[in-house]
Amino acid sequence: MKPSTCIVTGGAGFIGCAISASLSRRFSRIIAVDTMHPQVHKSAARPAGLHEKVELLRLDITDPRSWDQMLADLHPNVVIHLAAETGTGQSITEATRHAHVNVTGTTVMLDALARHDRIPERILLTSSRAVYGDGAWVDPQTGAVSYPGYRGRAQLARAEWDFPGLHSLPCQAGETSPHPTSVYGATKLAQEHVLLAWASAFGSIPIVTRLQNVYGPGQSLSNSYTGIVALFCRLARAGKSIPLYEDGQMLRDFVLIEDVASALLAALDLPEIGAQPYDVGTGKACTIADVANQIAALYGAPVPHVCGLYRFGDVRHASCQIEPTLRQLRWQPRFDLERGLLRLQDWIETQFQREPGLGQDD
Repeated sequence: MKPSTCIVTGGAGFIGCAISASLSRRFSRIIAVDTMHPQVHKSAARPAGLHEKVELLRLDITDPRSWDQMLADLHPNVVIHLAAETGTGQSITEATRHAHVNVTGTTVMLDALARHDRIPERILLTSSRAVYGDGAWVDPQTGAVSYPGYRGRAQLARAEWDFPGLHSLPCQAGETSPHPTSVYGATKLAQEHVLLAWASAFGSIPIVTRLQNVYGPGQSLSNSYTGIVALFCRLARAGKSIPLYEDGQMLRDFVLIEDVASALLAALDLPEIGAQPYDVGTGKACTIADVANQIAALYGAPVPHVCGLYRFGDVRHASCQIEPTLRQLRWQPRFDLERGLLRLQDWIETQFQREPGLGQDD
């Protein structure tokens, strides 16, 4: 193995742990940088899923001194930038926190790399489907495509969930214009723009992946912002009926963590990188009601119910066309939703056997 170093920000999190074993076979040294924030990590202990070869540094990426300390004797060949605040609804009321970590944290990192003359060959950013917002919609009568934008407060209060007379289209990088409808989505798009501008100036190769709804083994069961699949599993396992926001017919693309990990590694290994971000999902959308019903059936829980609640910043539908990603990365997702949920259910049971009170509200 050629001596090489990889820094992974947010490296002790869900995705960082999932790729850590594969990274150990690609790099001679891997450093995971993580604050071990209590919202994500129930304890500050080293995660069991983090490969033993990975060095874990409990540092804050928004603190220039942390980068000065780390880069004094470290020259990364690759940086994988996972660190981010991810709560869509939470970002509306904690905008400063999300902007500070996601945007300022990125600029602090890049400034430090430049200040210490540590220009990586590649920087991989995990962005989000949230950058598209509600995306493009088509009028089935005329074929006209438009971007209706935000579903406003008055529209949601009327329980008018869709844009009247329009059908949502799957998103695709290079085809769908990004129009984020949440603070979180706006910060992820800003990350993309900042990285591309910096990389162009310094000659580093930027790799941007836009992830759909990621779920699976290793996901936090104590973080209420971790994603609805884990939340639905917790509710169903407790014998509760899963509440469905709006009318439950929102479309999402749920992609298993193993497939996301293999996509990121495929992007990292490509000899040539495309100009557009890579959409990472299954390419198959399902309604929130569908996934809730599948989870309820797995646990023998009551039928999910429509509660009529909604969250500002949520998009109505989110799915993507992955044909360009399949072609360019020479990658293929292996798990459909049914198989993925079974894998998650099996893993959850092992976690509750180890820690019976896991996931319960404090």
